[in-house]
Amino acid sequence: MCVEGARSAITSAVADWDGVIVQPHRYGGTEFVLGRREIGHIHGNQLVDIPFPREVRDEIVSAGRANAHHILADSGWVSFWLDEPVDVEEAIDLLRESYELAVHQRAARRKRQAAVIDM
Repeated sequence: MCVEGARSAITSAVADWDGVIVQPHRYGGTEFVLGRREIGHIHGNQLVDIPFPREVRDEIVSAGRANAHHILADSGWVSFWLDEPVDVEEAIDLLRESYELAVHQRAARRKRQAAVIDM
């Protein structure tokens, strides 16, 4: 299945987040990156793949919010299928969680780097 216009709506929403770059994904589709970190990608109007730390991924899958990645089932990635219009907002919410984790990890890394420089 797919949701007509999903790719456009999701891309438009995610592109507005601070620091996000939208670019072609190496396996097709469109990817969203913050710095060097991918926060997810979308394949057409039907599938969104999103990376998470393994424990977060396990919580998301256990809660039924997404599936284990359709190819890399043992990774931290989830796959979210776009079957109906409400799924677009759900996909954006999951991408937002990935983005917020990336922002937090980026800030923590910069703080550690600044501490090393100050030594």
